[in-house]
Amino acid sequence: MPRSPKRSPCPVACTLDLLGDKWTLLVVRDLFCGKSRFRDFLDSPEGIATNILSERLARLTKSGLVETFASPAGQGRAEYRLTKRGKSLGPVLESVKDWGLANIPGTEARLQPKV
Repeated sequence: MPRSPKRSPCPVACTLDLLGDKWTLLVVRDLFCGKSRFRDFLDSPEGIATNILSERLARLTKSGLVETFASPAGQGRAEYRLTKRGKSLGPVLESVKDWGLANIPGTEARLQPKV
């Protein structure tokens, strides 16, 4: 089913339509931290369900933030990586992380992005 047109021309609303659920930026975070296989994402501490992960990866791929590639391990498996456009979310994630560390007691940055 095709997505409906944008609900608003507002860049904040459009960005939230793409990234504003509780899972999408966590998948992007994991990609920045070097995860690339479906199983890797499932092993994250937040416990994303397989159907939600599949949908988020498909949405990120369709939007041009993520691309798939053949797994070096073979067996017809795909892996995922950020595109240049997806990598441009780095400063956004960094800002969200910094805000959380400064404003939400008990938070800590356990995952480090891979360069």
